[in-house]
Amino acid sequence: MTTELPDPDLLLDFRDVSLVRGGNTLVGPVNWQVELDERWVILGPNGAGKTSLLSIAAARAHPTSGIAFVLGERVGRVDLRELTTRVGVTGGKEVERIPPDEIVEDLVISAGYAVLGRWRENYDDMDRGQAFATLESLGADHLAKRTYGTLSEGERKRVQIARALMTDPELLLLDEPAAGLDLGGREELVDRLAQLAADPDAPALVLITHHPEEIPPGFTHGMLLSEGGVVAQGLLGDVLTAQNLSTAFGQQIALDVIDGRYFARRARGH
Repeated sequence: MTTELPDPDLLLDFRDVSLVRGGNTLVGPVNWQVELDERWVILGPNGAGKTSLLSIAAARAHPTSGIAFVLGERVGRVDLRELTTRVGVTGGKEVERIPPDEIVEDLVISAGYAVLGRWRENYDDMDRGQAFATLESLGADHLAKRTYGTLSEGERKRVQIARALMTDPELLLLDEPAAGLDLGGREELVDRLAQLAADPDAPALVLITHHPEEIPPGFTHGMLLSEGGVVAQGLLGDVLTAQNLSTAFGQQIALDVIDGRYFARRARGH
């Protein structure tokens, strides 16, 4: 019999978790545990279930079956507001609602008030100092006084991550942060995320991507999904192999590892 008590040493603890919509299984069953100092990559093709899994980890979707604990709280039995400042999330629909005329500094600070867009809050010097330091850690401090609508896509991605970090979360979920970036923007972001991964004071990280090239050095674990099911999970070097990628993507994939980075391509002759 499966215990329904959380493990205090785990930030995420999924036990036979599945998410079903309209009779279709979007993801699962998945057993998945994330500890404090781990940096995870969730990789797979479109429709593999990556975003569905992240939605449960963000406590924004309840599992149809199984048990999901997020920071010791059972999803479906905890008020989402109790986790808002403890779990940082980038990407998703919230990004579409950011006002283009919002000052970047205010956008980052307002995360601490669990609002999107400044209203009547009075921000003090401590708020502004923390926002500036968070932006600076991502190489975005020079954007503090700019409006969000004037930023490039790469700059927006870094500001979004700064906003997610503003509350000093215990867990940071990154939903395809490199999507839409050109080569220079992607490489800048990968470098910043590698620095974040190397910081012992950084929260546990979970990164979703379609592309091995977007995985920063320093990430420790991986889960490879295909059609809602788990192809492999565990230490990143064991999960990210040409054989596992070929299974997940349904074609023969060749994989190279150069300076701690992964590069995948279709194998010649296939």
